[in-house]
Parts: sequence; C-alpha cells; structure tokens
Amino acid sequence: MPEPTPEPSPEPVDGTAAPAAPGLQVAVLGTGVMGEAVLAGVLRAGTPPSRVAATARREQRARELADRYGVPVLPVAQAASAPVLVVGVKPQQLDALLAEASPRVRPGALVVSLVAGAPTARLEAALPPGTAVVRTMPNTPALVGAGTTLVAPGASAGQEHLAAVEQLLAGTGRVIRLPEEQLDAATGVSGSGPAYAFAFVDALAEGGVHAGLPRALALQLAVSTLAGAARLLEETGEHPALLRERVTSPAGTTAAALRVLDERGLRAAVVDAVLAAAARSRELSGPPAP
Repeated sequence: MPEPTPEPSPEPVDGTAAPAAPGLQVAVLGTGVMGEAVLAGVLRAGTPPSRVAATARREQRARELADRYGVPVLPVAQAASAPVLVVGVKPQQLDALLAEASPRVRPGALVVSLVAGAPTARLEAALPPGTAVVRTMPNTPALVGAGTTLVAPGASAGQEHLAAVEQLLAGTGRVIRLPEEQLDAATGVSGSGPAYAFAFVDALAEGGVHAGLPRALALQLAVSTLAGAARLLEETGEHPALLRERVTSPAGTTAAALRVLDERGLRAAVVDAVLAAAARSRELSGPPAP
C-alpha cells in the first residue's frame, strides 16, 4: 500500500493530546469476526504489525489480539488519527464510535466501513466534511484469505480510494466493486452466503451419518465435495445448471436425490433466504445520523 503523507493529528476536543503511534498506517476500530478477518488480511498482504493497530472493548480481547498478531492495541482516541481507518463495530455501536473517533480523524483520512447495513451517508454525516468513506461487505472466508469483499464508494471517495481499499484488502481474497445501491442485495448472497453453505454442509454430513458413515468421515466428504464443486464452477465458468445435468444420470442416484430436494423446496427456500437477508440489511441502514 502506498505510504501516506504524514500529517499532524488533530487535537481532541478535551484538549488532551492523543497522537497516533509512530509510523501507524492502518487502524482497525472494532475487532469482531469481520474486523479481525480484515486485520489478518492486511497483515497477510505484507503490512508490518508495528504499522497496524487495533481497538478492543475488553482487556482480555486486547491481549488476544496483541499475542496473536503482534499489533499494538490502542484506545480509539489514539488509533483514530491513523491515515486509514477500518470501522468494524456492530451497527448499534457505530454512532458512539464515530462520536468518539471523529474529533481525532485527520484531514485526508480514508475510512473503510465493514458495518452491515450502514450507508456511507451515515458515516459521512458524523465525520469531518470531505472525509473519504468506502463501504464494504466482506464475508468470513476472508479469515483464510478466501473471502469475497464488496466495495462501494461514498460521496467523497474517488478511484484512488477504491484502489487503495483493494490493495488494503488484497490479503482477504477477492474484492469486487459495485454501486452502493446494490450492496444490500449482494449482502444476501455473499455476505450471509457462507452461513447457508455451512448449513448445507452440516445437513449433507448429517445425511451421511444417517446413511451409515462415521460422523468425522461424513463431514470430511461433505466439506471436500462442496469445495470441489465450487472450484469446478469457478475454473470452468460453466453455468451450474449445466454442471448439475452432467452429473445426473437418468433414474440414477443423483436424480433420486435432486427429486427430493425439489419436492422439499430447496431452491425456493434459498431464494427466500437471500431476499430476507437483503431486506434485513436495508432495515439496518435506517436513516442517516443527523
């Protein structure tokens, strides 16, 4: 990632200096599942731990992060003066975090939001005017560098900011740009999608157990089968319906299984699940903060 131009940190409103750690480049404000995934990805992409800070609400969590990643864990007031801020708190914690961080945000900072359902306008209203905000929706495979992260620019974010975010998140997996108005729908597919896959793998393994397999073997087969199918889809680029037809012999085992899935409404249930997740993402957006 390009070296940011050093700028003096703004003074906190209470008059107490809270400078960033020397050389600090990226601060992850909120280190839940997605915040930690991005933290790990930034380090995986080559940013030294000494230049990446994190925040944590609990002392035990702070120790875990410091031990696991070797990064400094700082108060929000200190971390918020980093040139690049990754906001990873829960939606209900966002307004309080922005109120605490905003007075410390430096001119020219880039703010990368991981907050589900929070539009860029909500962050822009609480940050200094002109702050570049990029909204993202990562998913949990980012923890192992196999994620899909959707990125959308706010009003003050340009192509250079999107490119910086792509470089920042390169260690988490694939990064895809799209308009912000499509983020809620995409959240229903890729943001929540890993949970659907985990539920399917769990059910597939359970079926193996009922058919007579040891549980550990059934789970191993289910995981490797799903991973292999996904790889086949990606590498061939063929439509999933065509690949499904190729493995389905007339009156064979797969045909019998697919008939049951159709009778039980698998396809309709998945479509409805995506729509429900997208609707919930829109609900979480709410009105922008005044």
